[in-house]
Amino acid sequence: MSGTVDRWTTTLRRAWRAGTLWPWCLAATAAACGYAVATVFHPGYLSADSNTQLWQALGDEPVNDWHPPVMALVWRIIIRITGDFSAMAALQAAALWGTLWVLAQLVWKKTGSRGLSLAVLAVGFAPHIMNFTGVVWKDVHLAYALLAVFAIALTVRELPQDRVKTRWALLALGALLLAYAALVRKNGIPAVIPVFALLVLAAWPAPGRRRWLAATGVFVAVVIAGSAGVSAATAPLTTRVYAVIPVDDLVHVLTPAQVRTAAEQAGASADLRDRLVTTAINCRKQHITSDAYLQCYPHRRPFDVTYLNQRADVVVRMWTQQMPQHWKGYAEYRVRVFTKLLFQSNQVFWNGTYVNAGARLHPEVQKKPLNDTLRSALQNYVTGFARDLPMLFQGWFWLAVSLVLVLRRRWTGPYTRELRLLGASSLLYILAYLPTAPESNYRYVYWPALSGTVALALIAIAFVARRRAAADGPAGEPDARPTVPSAGRAPEAAPSGPHEDAGVTAR
Repeated sequence: MSGTVDRWTTTLRRAWRAGTLWPWCLAATAAACGYAVATVFHPGYLSADSNTQLWQALGDEPVNDWHPPVMALVWRIIIRITGDFSAMAALQAAALWGTLWVLAQLVWKKTGSRGLSLAVLAVGFAPHIMNFTGVVWKDVHLAYALLAVFAIALTVRELPQDRVKTRWALLALGALLLAYAALVRKNGIPAVIPVFALLVLAAWPAPGRRRWLAATGVFVAVVIAGSAGVSAATAPLTTRVYAVIPVDDLVHVLTPAQVRTAAEQAGASADLRDRLVTTAINCRKQHITSDAYLQCYPHRRPFDVTYLNQRADVVVRMWTQQMPQHWKGYAEYRVRVFTKLLFQSNQVFWNGTYVNAGARLHPEVQKKPLNDTLRSALQNYVTGFARDLPMLFQGWFWLAVSLVLVLRRRWTGPYTRELRLLGASSLLYILAYLPTAPESNYRYVYWPALSGTVALALIAIAFVARRRAAADGPAGEPDARPTVPSAGRAPEAAPSGPHEDAGVTAR
C-alpha cells in the first residue's frame, strides 16, 4: 500500500514540476473564484431596467424593445432550465471567470509562469470589474460576450492546423456571441466590428477581399437571423426608443419658446407640443442636463413605453429641422454631456436591488433577500477604491488607454494586432456615446474598462516574461516549465484558418 502511495506521490510531483497539473489548478481556482463572486451577488442585483426584464422573462409582462428582447428571451430560457431567476447572475459570473481561465491558460502556455497566469485571474477581482459582475445589465452582457470572443480568437490562433473541426466550432461560437453582443446593446455595434475583425484574423492571418466579404456576409446573416428569431419568439411591442435622443437635444438646445415654435412647424399635436415645452421648462427649473424624457417629461401614469411609437416621426422631424440651424448649441450641448460622462461617472456600485418610485419589484426577487453582510463588504471594497483611485471608474482614463492601444505600433509580446483591435473596440464604443449619451453612468464604459484592464494585464505580463527571459540568458539552467515560446518572442508561425493551405504561416 505504501509503495502505491509513494508511486502516486512521485507521479504527482513530476506532473507538478512538468506543469501538466497547472491547467487543472487554474480551472479549479477560476471555478472557486467564480462561485465566491456569485455567492456575494446572489440572487443577483437588479435595477429598474433589469427588474422590468425579469417581469418579461417570467411572462408576467409583454416583452417590448425598450430593453433588448434577446436578453429577456435568454433569461426566460435560463429560468425554464434551472427554475430560478438567480441563475442569470450566476451565469454572468461563470462567463467572466470562464473567459479569464481561458486567457490564463494561454498565458501559461506562452510563459510557463504560474504567477503570471494567476495574474490574469486576478482581473476578475479588480474593483472596477467585480462591482458589476452580478448586476443583471445589458452593459455587462455586452462586455462579457465581447471578452469571450477575444479569448476565443486567441485560442483559435494557437490551435494546430489539423484541429479543423475544433476551429470551426470555436468560430461558430464566436459568431453567435458577437451576434448576441450586437443585439443586447443597441449602440454596441461599433464595439462589435473590431472584435469581429479580430476573430476573422485569428482564423485567416491574411484574408483576401473575398474572404472578408464572405465572413462579413455570414456574420450579418447571423445577426439578421438572430434578430428575426428573437422577434418571432418574443413578439416585442414596438417603442421606437431612439426618439429619446432627439427629445434630449431639442429641450436642452432650444428655449421653451423655440420648442413650441419647432413643434408647430413640424406638425406636432397640441398634446405633444405642450408636453415638450413643459419638459424644457422642467429641466431648466431642476437643472437637469440630460435624460430629459425620463427625468422631465410629464408622462401619463402608469408609464407607457409605447408612447413614443406614434410620435417618433414628429420628434425626429423637429430635430432634423432645428439642429442644423442651432448646430453650435447642439455641438456645445453634446460635448458637455459627453465630457460629464468621461469625468463625472456615477453609480460605480449598484447597491443591491431596488426600483424607481411607483414601480413594482417582482415577487420572486422578494423571496430571495440579499446577504447584507456580503453586500456591505463588497460596497466598502469598491467604494474605497473609487475614493482612492477614482480614475478606474472614469471614462477619460479608459478612453486614454484605448487610444494608446490603438496608436502604439508594437507591444511587447505576440498580441500587438489583437491589442490594437481590442483598443479600437473600446475607442469606438466610447465615441459612439458622443451623440447619444443620456447621462453620466459608469456602466456605459464598463466594456472599455474591462477590455482595457485585460489589455494592460497582458502587456504587463509580456513585459515581465521578457525581463525574466533576458535575465535567465541563453546559458541559463533549464527549468521545469512547458516547452513553449516566451511572451517576449513572436511565434514562429501563426495558425492558419480552417481552409488555409498548410504552407501559409504569415502573421
